[in-house]
Amino acid sequence: MDRAILLTGFEPFGGERMNPSWEVAERLKGRRFGDATVHAVRLPVNCSHAAAAVTEALEELQPVAFLGLGQAGGRPALSLEKVALNLIDEHPTRETDGGIDGQPIVREGPDAYFSRLPLKQLLEALREHQVPAALSLSAGVYICNAVMYVAMHSLRERNAPAGFIHLPYETAQVTRRAAPSMPLDLMVTGIEVVLNTLSSLP
Repeated sequence: MDRAILLTGFEPFGGERMNPSWEVAERLKGRRFGDATVHAVRLPVNCSHAAAAVTEALEELQPVAFLGLGQAGGRPALSLEKVALNLIDEHPTRETDGGIDGQPIVREGPDAYFSRLPLKQLLEALREHQVPAALSLSAGVYICNAVMYVAMHSLRERNAPAGFIHLPYETAQVTRRAAPSMPLDLMVTGIEVVLNTLSSLP
């Protein structure tokens, strides 16, 4: 079987015509980094369905690395997530309260998983390539957190780099609002840097 890197992004939501997470993943689909090929999977904006799709893709591909991408409108940089919580609130408008009505993603699962990406190394590489990037403590309590958590849980017994990165709005999305954004080409460059770095790990 071909060595695979699983890269996921989301369909548009909230009335948007695009989601930069999928636009980036689609552009990198089929690209080779080291001796592995990128397999891109488009996820629905539905917590249980997205979690199931990620779990299925991981079982099928047995990837050498997993990288989930999501949109975090309002952030000015690529956000490398450090922690995935075993907590989900299906109502995204309540995410700011810390998921007070949240439920476990995986019953009897650990409270949290740490990213298995070399975060410090990635931040340095991104900044060297002049891609704005920052560390984010938690992926939240909604769908992006759910995807990161189930991926880490599925890969818990395998030595594969795995984690999640939030992307800003793409520049075209902010024509009607005042919000930080980033050109799509720069986001693609950033994820290329990440994948190149992962492919060079011993």
